[in-house]
Amino acid sequence: MPSTVYDSAIFRDWFSSEAMRTIFSDEALVSRYVDVEVALAKVQGALGLIPADAAKIIAEKSDASSIDLAKLKIETDLVGYPIVGVVHQLQKQCGDAGHYLHWGATTQDIIDTATVLQIRDALANVESNLIEIAANCAHLADTHRSTVMAGRTHLQQALPTTFGLKAAVWLSMLDRHRARLVEAKPRILLGQFGGAAGTLASLGPNGLAVHDALVKQLGLNASPVPWHVARDGIAEAVNLLSLITGTLAKIATDVMLMMQTEVGEVYEPFMPGRGGSSTMPQKRNPISSEFIFAAARAVRQDAGLVLDSLAGADHERATGPWQLEWIAVPRAFLSTGAALEHAKYLTGGLIVEPTRMRKNLDSTNGLIVAEAVMMAVAEKIGRGPAHDCVYAACRKAIENGTLLIDELRKEPKVTAVLDDAALQRLTDPANYLGSADAMISRALAARAS
Repeated sequence: MPSTVYDSAIFRDWFSSEAMRTIFSDEALVSRYVDVEVALAKVQGALGLIPADAAKIIAEKSDASSIDLAKLKIETDLVGYPIVGVVHQLQKQCGDAGHYLHWGATTQDIIDTATVLQIRDALANVESNLIEIAANCAHLADTHRSTVMAGRTHLQQALPTTFGLKAAVWLSMLDRHRARLVEAKPRILLGQFGGAAGTLASLGPNGLAVHDALVKQLGLNASPVPWHVARDGIAEAVNLLSLITGTLAKIATDVMLMMQTEVGEVYEPFMPGRGGSSTMPQKRNPISSEFIFAAARAVRQDAGLVLDSLAGADHERATGPWQLEWIAVPRAFLSTGAALEHAKYLTGGLIVEPTRMRKNLDSTNGLIVAEAVMMAVAEKIGRGPAHDCVYAACRKAIENGTLLIDELRKEPKVTAVLDDAALQRLTDPANYLGSADAMISRALAARAS
């Protein structure tokens, strides 16, 4: 029976994705074990280390789908690792040829390489989803490059910006994560074959030839030395997921804050009943954003676990930290899969409210463009005096609930250098967007380069 949200029939699609569950299922894992054992036999047969006909039979007869998982569990419970049980069942499938299975290998060679094969599939899924989410953000950035809104610092209105620039910031992070993923793959996707203590002594002078042929057969990269106790590649993979989901959580946080009733500037895609309340019919909760937020924090914890595994890998074969990865790696990818699915839905159908953005922008009666006026006045009388007179006008506007432009019209130092047309131009937030449009164009252009 399901015991976690990842395999729950009720919760699993909120906390994981079907694709990631498939990649990290027991059946897929066992299939990867068999893939490695078969590839090893093939290359050893080709190199003459085992009989070629035995290697051929192993390749033909080994069937991952026929592995009895119940029997495998019994033997794993006894041994502590699954590979002995897998090899026993494969030997029965292959008859006398099965005696040449697992030649010169150690359990960790098979498990590590199988895990890397899973990670390869999982990273491909992550990359394809990142591409789609980034495309959604690029569309938002381009579509809303002129949608003026309040830029906020310390949760307070600061200066005007555009929703397009906000989306371009999201986009820039996602594009960097995709670049990180591409750059990290050669370091992460390393085959493992080092034998009992990392020397391949059982294969005599042929150890490195088998290693190189095996990783090539599996389409993986070769490490110059075994990485049984050098877990940086696995740690990098999960910490990369932490970075990616952290960015998705930042996007989700922006959306949740903008969905607040008093703000109402964006909304998650509408679906009848989605994000509703059992008691309050009016509620429209940011449900996808909430699950992205939760998933990111779960991945962050798993990133810590793999760092513990990295740090605690003693001597030439660790005494326990390795098993932390068995917990953390699948769970981190499952949580990341969920965050990506929610983010695709969120960014692909985000509802943007330009009218509400403009209303919020105007809610401070023009105070949000005080800097624009100050800088214009400063050109004539210096920054210090300009700051003082505009500051005085701002205080009066706040105290009296009046428009900033009306208070500026009463400041002699201001009216001495700016006519009314200039004041009207300077107090329109749409005229104080700096390089926002050019920045969006650069972010979009960078994607094509």
